Amino acid sequence: MLKGLYKNTVDTVEPLELQRLLISEKPLLLDTRQPEEYEVSHLLGAKLLDYEKFKVEELQVPKDTPIILYCSVGYRSERVGEQLKASGFTNVRHLYGGLFEWVNQGQPVYNSKGKTNKVHAYSRSWGVWLQQGDKVYGKK
Repeated sequence: MLKGLYKNTVDTVEPLELQRLLISEKPLLLDTRQPEEYEVSHLLGAKLLDYEKFKVEELQVPKDTPIILYCSVGYRSERVGEQLKASGFTNVRHLYGGLFEWVNQGQPVYNSKGKTNKVHAYSRSWGVWLQQGDKVYGKK
């Protein structure tokens, strides 16, 4: 599925590599999903960067900041990564398989109350790719 979605315009990082990077490099972790998806669960330390409203000029960090983007499966995060690269950001990658693959590989997600098993599955057709976690559709 991902081969058909990805344009391979932004480098990817595998979930296990990201887990290591979060400890060693502490990259800027940006969730490119919608606010209602982020509220259900997200990666620990991730900041919401709403895909629908994002403007590159609002990202006020040095252009060489290590940035890891993610969304549900990687489509939206790759599009945002393309925008960042076109604006001169030099250290941008996105999570291969997105949050779904992160969770499918047994990695933790969090909400405002702490660790959770809930994952916003985006839609029923996309939710088939989420094999782990408790699927949530629509608003929390």
